[in-house]
Amino acid sequence: MNLKGRDFISLADFTSEEIWYLLELARELKEKQKNGTPHKLLDRKTLAMIFQKSSTRTRVSFEAAMYHLGGLGMFLSKNDLQIGRGEPIQDTARVLERYCEGILIRTYSHQEVIDLAHYADVPVINGLTDDYHPTQALADLLTIWEHKGTLAGMKLAYVGDGNNVAHSLILAGALTDMEVVVASPQGYQPNPEIVAKAKSLAKDPTKIKVLIDPLEAVFEAQILYTDVWTSMGQEEEMQERKKVLSKYQINQQMLKYADKEAIVMHCLPAHRGEEITNDVMEGPQSVVFDEAENRLHAHKAILAALL
Repeated sequence: MNLKGRDFISLADFTSEEIWYLLELARELKEKQKNGTPHKLLDRKTLAMIFQKSSTRTRVSFEAAMYHLGGLGMFLSKNDLQIGRGEPIQDTARVLERYCEGILIRTYSHQEVIDLAHYADVPVINGLTDDYHPTQALADLLTIWEHKGTLAGMKLAYVGDGNNVAHSLILAGALTDMEVVVASPQGYQPNPEIVAKAKSLAKDPTKIKVLIDPLEAVFEAQILYTDVWTSMGQEEEMQERKKVLSKYQINQQMLKYADKEAIVMHCLPAHRGEEITNDVMEGPQSVVFDEAENRLHAHKAILAALL
C-alpha cells in the first residue's frame, strides 16, 4: 500500500484498510527494534517538528523514531520560529518544505494544521490540536490489538472530558469496528459533528455512543480510557472542571462494572487522584506505559509510510 506524500491530520482521512496497514507496519517495526534489526527506511531525511504546545511523549517519540529510521527530527518551538513573531503560516510552510521531507506540528488551532498542509508540498503530521490527537489514537489501537488480540467487537469506554483524544478514539473505533462509548457530563461532551462523522464511517453506527452516566458506559467494557480533566489552555477552569467531572474518575469501584479482564488506558500526562486513582494507574490492569511506548512504534509507521 502506498501512502507516500499523504498528510496525517485526522484518522477520518484514512480508510480502515489504510489504518490496518499502519498498525501492521508499526508491529513489524517494533519487532525489528526488539530484535536489534536495523530499519533505516528514512536515511538522510528530515522532519521539522513545530511545537506550539509543550510535550514529553510526542516530542521524544518522534525524535527517536526519526533517529531509528536513519533520519533527523528537528525540534522547533514557537520561540525558534518566526511564527512566534507573526510570520504567516504559508511562508513557514513554503520554506520548511524546501528543507525537510515532512513537517510535524503540535498546536492549538486545528485550522493551523489544515493551513500548513494546504501550503506545504510535503506530508504534514498532526501531533495534536484542540480538536484531534490522531497519532495518539494509532498507538492506542496498537496497544489494544497487542493486549486483546483483536479490535473488532471490543468495547472501549472513555470517561471524562470529551476532548481531542476522545474525538480521535471515536474515529479510531469507527474505522476498526470497535464499540466506543463516551461518557461525559453535559457541556463536556464530544463535538456532535465529529460524532456524526464517526458514525458515517462505522460499519455499525450504533456502536458509537455518547452517554452521561459513566457506570453505564463502562459496563462490561474491555477497555477503560481517560484523560486529564484540564488540558493546556484551560487552567482557569480547573476548579470548576474538577467539581463537574469528579464522578468520572477511573477507580477500583468503577473497574467492578467493567469486564473482569479489562485493561485501563491513559494517554498521559496523568493527574493521579483526579481522573484516575494511583492504585488503578499502578495496578495489574493498567497498560498505560505499554501505551506510551507504542507512541514510538506507531509514529515510526506513520513516518515510514508517509515520508
